[in-house]
Amino acid sequence: MSLSVCLLFDRRTDRALRGLWGRLESIGVSTLLTHTHEKHLPHLSYAVLRNWEIDRVVEAVASLPAGDPIPLHFDTVGHFHRGRASLIAAPRADLLARQQRVVDALTSTGADLHHYYLPGRWVPHTSLATHVKAAQLAAMTSLAHDVLPLDATAVGASIIDSGTGLRHDLAMIP
Repeated sequence: MSLSVCLLFDRRTDRALRGLWGRLESIGVSTLLTHTHEKHLPHLSYAVLRNWEIDRVVEAVASLPAGDPIPLHFDTVGHFHRGRASLIAAPRADLLARQQRVVDALTSTGADLHHYYLPGRWVPHTSLATHVKAAQLAAMTSLAHDVLPLDATAVGASIIDSGTGLRHDLAMIP
């Protein structure tokens, strides 16, 4: 599977996204609510790693400077390869700079960063659906638009193993 460095949302945003996941599931669209181990949290990933040494990754990310909570603005639905759908966040300059620092720290450990998370390619997003069929796109998008625009705040961060759901919560927000 993969290891992700994730921003975690304020309670209002977390509830809104979990509610949206539930409504999507009710029309047959698969979401993180029922994906794999069913421990997924609404989040925005700074980086996704394909190979890593967990102790080195945790140490590298924990050594980054602590930042303030991050305001995020979601106002677009995006459809990625293989039926993945997300809400897209505005790519604020400070968010891009923070993501660059996280990527630099991770790659310095020898970890293998997924190419979609390379600075300049990364699209800040929060996952809605893990597999949307073409026939479901209109209904999925309509439900997503019911929560947009969504102003959110990233109030925490965690390193999460997507295969197991195991989390290493960080004491700060990189």
